[in-house]
Amino acid sequence: MKKLFKTAMVIGLCMSTLAGCGSSDAKTAAIDLNSLSVEEIIEKAKEDGKIESVGMPDTWANWVETWTEIEDTYGIEHQDTDMSSAEEISLFKTEGEDATKDIGDVGQAFGPVAEEEGVTLKYKTSNWDSIPDWAKDDDGDWIIGYYGTMTVLVNNKIVKDAPKSFDDILKGDYMVAVGDVQAATQAQFAVLAAAIAYGGDESNIDPGLEYFRKLAEQGRLDLGEFTQARIEKGEVGVAFLWDYNALGYRDQFVKNNADADFSVFVPEEASIQSGYCTIINSYTKRPYAAALAREYILSDEGQINLAKGYAKPVRDVELPEEVEAKLIPDEQYKNARMVEDQEAWDETAKTLGARWQEEVIAYAK
Repeated sequence: MKKLFKTAMVIGLCMSTLAGCGSSDAKTAAIDLNSLSVEEIIEKAKEDGKIESVGMPDTWANWVETWTEIEDTYGIEHQDTDMSSAEEISLFKTEGEDATKDIGDVGQAFGPVAEEEGVTLKYKTSNWDSIPDWAKDDDGDWIIGYYGTMTVLVNNKIVKDAPKSFDDILKGDYMVAVGDVQAATQAQFAVLAAAIAYGGDESNIDPGLEYFRKLAEQGRLDLGEFTQARIEKGEVGVAFLWDYNALGYRDQFVKNNADADFSVFVPEEASIQSGYCTIINSYTKRPYAAALAREYILSDEGQINLAKGYAKPVRDVELPEEVEAKLIPDEQYKNARMVEDQEAWDETAKTLGARWQEEVIAYAK
């Protein structure tokens, strides 16, 4: 699965890697995509004939349907190479004028990093006005297409009284899985969600560590490998996951076994959200195909495709009933919020892995 890297470590890797790649000034794009109509971009994209993406594999957020529709509608072939956000930016910078890739999907903290490193090409899309301000760069260097919320996947065969909150989980008698806080962004955000639920924030992770320490002291914190297979086998009662991962797991488990019974909820006290944004390579040799891909991703059809992959579309689009029925009801998201202080969170994440070992794992029974 893509992008399960520690945020601060990855940003540090990205910046240190880019520092060794020569000039930090990307080439000045000879094209102004924002000056072209969608019809003009479509015609030129057909001439490009191909698009190569990074970090946008078929199995993540239902990218497969978007790429298939682009190919079927416009005759543009697609190929993806999966990699982390930092690796994507580093590749764009390293290849430079010899670019082989055209567009990438990076965590929202990396959009500004990519822009600062000069590897982004501006394109706003025709749906610009319906994209929330928090989800886009002023000029279209990066645009968030979808986002996730930290949720809890429950195995109802094991957990008899389904929890609805962080407090409920503390009162249970089942094993709780959160993943590797030293390495996985998903796991780190679970700790941040718990911190926010108990009065903390991006600069104060203490309440989150205290919460998981209590589980460790109860002997209920699962320290085994955090895998879909172990969750499916019933080795844990609940697991903290992004909603699109949790919902995807839930449906896959039922598909594999009709008797499986899993549910997903957003903790009542609070939760945290984080998005992913497209960046168009400023060195791309196929700028129009890349622009068309972004255009399609932000279109109603593209946003619905992402929702089919259980991700939350960034635009307020009307979803088909069968798609809406598979998602968590909107009212459960009322106490969830985006990261409000990215700089503070980056600093906190730098030491979170070590603190997890010292303040949580050390108390595990």
